[in-house]
Amino acid sequence: MHLTQVIKKPLLTEKTYLGQQNGAYTFIVDKKANKSLIKKTFEEIFQVKVRDIRTMNYDGKDKRMGKFVGKTASFKKAIIVLKDGEKLDILSDL
Repeated sequence: MHLTQVIKKPLLTEKTYLGQQNGAYTFIVDKKANKSLIKKTFEEIFQVKVRDIRTMNYDGKDKRMGKFVGKTASFKKAIIVLKDGEKLDILSDL
């Protein structure tokens, strides 16, 4: 898997903005990526040191639009905690 395929996009919500103040950044990542691959990719792309990674898998939900039934996409979320003193300006780096 190529480095540009591992990290897809940042997840920017009110809760993740609060986590950024403590050095925890949240990203949507490829479903096949494991923690060591995510860590290696993140450190290489953003030139920072990673202390901890937590990953969560989310299944797609069933959605209805009138009589039509569909499904939202499933995804994998990674919360990446940087080492003390490391900072990442997420909006200017992406």
